[in-house]
Amino acid sequence: MSTTQSDRLRGLLEPLVSAEGLDLEDIEVSRAGKRRMLRITVDSDDGVELDTCAELSRAISEKLDETDAMGEDEYVLEVGSPGADRPLTEHRHYVRATGRLVKLQLNGPPEADAAAAADPAEELIARVLTVDDEGLDLEVPGVKGRKPKARRVAFAEIAKARVEIEFNRKDKKEEEA
Repeated sequence: MSTTQSDRLRGLLEPLVSAEGLDLEDIEVSRAGKRRMLRITVDSDDGVELDTCAELSRAISEKLDETDAMGEDEYVLEVGSPGADRPLTEHRHYVRATGRLVKLQLNGPPEADAAAAADPAEELIARVLTVDDEGLDLEVPGVKGRKPKARRVAFAEIAKARVEIEFNRKDKKEEEA
């Protein structure tokens, strides 16, 4: 999708998404055979319910029908929330991951130190305890019965990050009970 079309769609749709109390995470236009696919990804601190996606889809469809933002060609509209394995790229993504286990790919050491380092990039799996403007406070699980350790990671050190799926994770509601 061209930057101009992306910017135009974002400008058109962001007020609709914000009115629902959601963040517009991504807009993707792709080809699916003869048709085009328009995927709108939205999120919020409390997650996104299916009914909200359906209502927003109707509102977006009406708005797109009123304008020529998608042109005359047919397209399929999908409105949804990001998957559990979506990369963490924005500050708000890390805030929403507080309490969750994340997998971080850390940047390697500066070039001057790279020759001395056996592994230039470190991979870290830890639980996000707190998030501030500079970085994350993490709890790194202990290995073989050892106690977990606290660790601070600055955003500048993070090359990639994503939430790890936990099948046996206690829900916040269960912990409060």
